[in-house]
Amino acid sequence: SSAASDVYKRQDGRNDLRNDETDRKYSVGRSPCLWIYGSDMDGESMKDVILQLVMAFVGSLGFAMLFRLRRALWISASLGGVFCWGGYLLVMYFSDDQIFTSGLAAAALAAVYAELLAARKRAPVPLFLIPSVVPLIPGSTLYYTMSAAVQGNTEEVSHYGSLTLQYALSIAGGICIVW
Repeated sequence: SSAASDVYKRQDGRNDLRNDETDRKYSVGRSPCLWIYGSDMDGESMKDVILQLVMAFVGSLGFAMLFRLRRALWISASLGGVFCWGGYLLVMYFSDDQIFTSGLAAAALAAVYAELLAARKRAPVPLFLIPSVVPLIPGSTLYYTMSAAVQGNTEEVSHYGSLTLQYALSIAGGICIVW
């Protein structure tokens, strides 16, 4: 769709590019989202999915470094983020874009991965679990919730707040299922 059709009027009369369709497109990247939401998968989409998995690795690696994991554990901890985000994308594809179901399955996958790796590497589970679930953190919806709250837009606070809550509960629930 064109950029003009993505614009809608806010309550205060200003134009806003955010709506459910654009949030879906740009929350995980345009091409994989088109793949997830019903178009054919092409080479460009596959490149975007691979790029997302690489970025999940880098983000998880950053948190592994931030939490001062031993260098020998960096790669193992970061691969958990890749598996977690890949699981999220896969379940999103098959669950008809159910945020809670996808987050729940991805967090459970991360918890299982962390449990297995902790036993194999003889290290505490949280060392692998925390970097693994980093890609699931709902940064954009939390930002939109807080932005709408500051602006006093209760309708957007309700919408984005419920999405943020779904993400957070799915992460916690997925971990609790395994533990």
